[in-house]
Amino acid sequence: MLSSKAKYAIRALISLAAWEGPGPMQIREIATQERIPQKFLEAILVDLKSAGFVVSRSGKKGGYQLRIAASEISLGNIIRHIDGPLAWTPCVSQTAYSRCDDCDQEAYCSLRLAMKQVRDSTAAILENHSLQKMLDDRKAMAESNRSIDFSI
Repeated sequence: MLSSKAKYAIRALISLAAWEGPGPMQIREIATQERIPQKFLEAILVDLKSAGFVVSRSGKKGGYQLRIAASEISLGNIIRHIDGPLAWTPCVSQTAYSRCDDCDQEAYCSLRLAMKQVRDSTAAILENHSLQKMLDDRKAMAESNRSIDFSI
């Protein structure tokens, strides 16, 4: 399950990707816009900065902005950074492999095969969803939900 921290991180990064204001976006603005507790958001943004997703500027006109283009940041990368491996079992993880403690037949484990398929499918979807795609999807959904007024 996706943690609250990962959800907040994704929402904050989407806000930063959509930001059109002058200079960096202030934490207060992100917290208000995305309804994220500001103290929690501060910790998340520090974490995202250390991972290289964002840069910050301190001072009165300081704040955060994306370090990488929105099209280059995938959901998979964000989730892996915040929540860890995408795999449900350690024996199929590409980033944190370890043999399952209770398995002595890894090469013949049908559960491992199923979990590898889940991991591969999940990773393919998450790697193909960039922040930019999410912004584009959000704009398309907003446009399709607009009602047309033909009154004169």
